[in-house]
Amino acid sequence: QVQLVESGGGLVQPGGSLRLSCAASGSIFSFNVMGWYRQAPGNQRELVARSTSGGTTNYADSVRGRFTISRDNANNTLYLQMNSLKPEDTAVYYCNAWRPPNNYWGQGTQVTVSS
Repeated sequence: QVQLVESGGGLVQPGGSLRLSCAASGSIFSFNVMGWYRQAPGNQRELVARSTSGGTTNYADSVRGRFTISRDNANNTLYLQMNSLKPEDTAVYYCNAWRPPNNYWGQGTQVTVSS
């Protein structure tokens, strides 16, 4: 059973930066896709960014140019660098890993952008 543990969330002012980390209990090299999702109160969970094993990355329109997803296969960790944060980025951020037929989720980390 794979475990994903997120960290790095917190309170930050608008315009600030945070880096989220997702540490996996095993090798992430074999995951077809890893990604970050977020869910704000009253909203559905939405894709923020994802990274394929082939090196392709995709971003939601709302974060493109501000967020960067990256994989560190040697340390079995997925990152999300978030810059120029806005209040509307406030949400619980979840790490996801997909290796058919299994889909894994972390417990989430809260990101709050407020002055």
